[in-house]
Amino acid sequence: MLGHNMPYSVPTLETNLENNLLLQALYGQELSRPPVWMMRQAGRYLPEYMVLRRKYDFFTRCKTPELVCEITLQPVDIIGVDAAILFSDILVVPQAMGLEVLMEENKGPLLPNPIQTAADFSRIVVPDVHDRLHYVMDAIRVTKKALHYSVPLIGFAGAPFTLLCYMVQGKGTKTFDAAKSFCFTQPLLAHQLLQMITDTTIQYLLAQAAAGADVVQLFDSWSGLLSPNDFETFALPYIQQIVQAVKPYCPIIVFAKGSWYALEDIAKTGAAVAVDWCVQPTFARQLVGAETTLQGNFDPAKLLMHPKEIRTEVHKMIREFGVQKYIANLGHGITPNVPVDNARAFVDAVKEFSE
Repeated sequence: MLGHNMPYSVPTLETNLENNLLLQALYGQELSRPPVWMMRQAGRYLPEYMVLRRKYDFFTRCKTPELVCEITLQPVDIIGVDAAILFSDILVVPQAMGLEVLMEENKGPLLPNPIQTAADFSRIVVPDVHDRLHYVMDAIRVTKKALHYSVPLIGFAGAPFTLLCYMVQGKGTKTFDAAKSFCFTQPLLAHQLLQMITDTTIQYLLAQAAAGADVVQLFDSWSGLLSPNDFETFALPYIQQIVQAVKPYCPIIVFAKGSWYALEDIAKTGAAVAVDWCVQPTFARQLVGAETTLQGNFDPAKLLMHPKEIRTEVHKMIREFGVQKYIANLGHGITPNVPVDNARAFVDAVKEFSE
């Protein structure tokens, strides 16, 4: 299903963006330095974000296009990143599919009626994303206008296995035992749910691209809980479907945290590949090959070091990855305890790098 009233265009580098580094890196153009942005860059380490967090509850922040725009632009204006990533949450998809999702501040997500049996499937649907998630596309349009062609805008979604984890477990845990047991003991139901999530996510990412997202990222935050064989069964086929459907219309980055063993298979989908800090840059390059753009992988905890040490570590990271076909980023999201000056030091260090 290709969008409502907005044609999809094949991605191209012919763009009027002032800062086009992210797209140039994704298309393999030669660069003098890599682009830089940070996962969770619009968030709790920024005092300006905390002001809005105290005034509005989580889903009000996610569902009000003007608030989404303001929050999305904060790190662009304050720390000077080379791309904006839309402020949202991966759990808007289970919500759109029919599950109740509660977000309590400082407690994390709660899905009070998770999927556990075949009967529970009567409560969920593959929705029309233009109906159930229209506020995301509205926010993209508002944000693109406010960015005024300064930097690219990144959209995103959660990968199917990660969303299954929340939809079955009902809350965040470190192990997702109930979700994994569901996959192993009721595999037919697991694959039915994964396919429903996949069908929704394809629609959702295509709609984001049609609304103006320049790039999209797929977050498989919990795929590292799977063995290599189980990743091939419960994660990879659905990632492949999404990349195959979206890539003709929009560049896509896949981040499967902890699944280093799958980097080669993810690269074969044609996506750019983000890596966490547990993977050596040279090893990642060896696995994905010369043609794939890599992204990562600074440990967010290192952002608590002195800015001079951050600069040294960042330059070491860039030298190991190489400037070409590389996007400087963290190996996971920035944490709330990072000083703004240190986040800015990370970004500045990338900008100062010269071969």
